Amino acid sequence: MDITKDIRPLTEFKRDTSRFISHLKETGRPSVLTINGRPELVVMDAEAWQQAQDQLEYAQAVAGIQRGLDQAHNGQGVDAGEFFKSLDNDTV
Repeated sequence: MDITKDIRPLTEFKRDTSRFISHLKETGRPSVLTINGRPELVVMDAEAWQQAQDQLEYAQAVAGIQRGLDQAHNGQGVDAGEFFKSLDNDTV
C-alpha cells in the first residue's frame, strides 16, 4: 500500500465511487478510508481480497506444519502407529 495514494476520506469515496472502483480494480491495492481524519474502513477489489485470503491460508498452513515438525523434532507427540492402536483400543 502506498500511503500517499491509498488513504482517502470517505466523502471522496462517496463523491466519486465509480472512479474509486476503477482505481481499486486497476491497482489491486486496498484503500483506507478515513472519517474525521482517522482510518476507519478498508475497501478492496474482490479478486485482490481473495488473493490475500489465499496467501493468509497458505501462511497459516505452513506455520502449522512447521509447529508440527518442531514438536516432532523436540520429541513431543505420539508415534502414528501408537496413536492408531489407541483408537482401536478405545472402541467399544
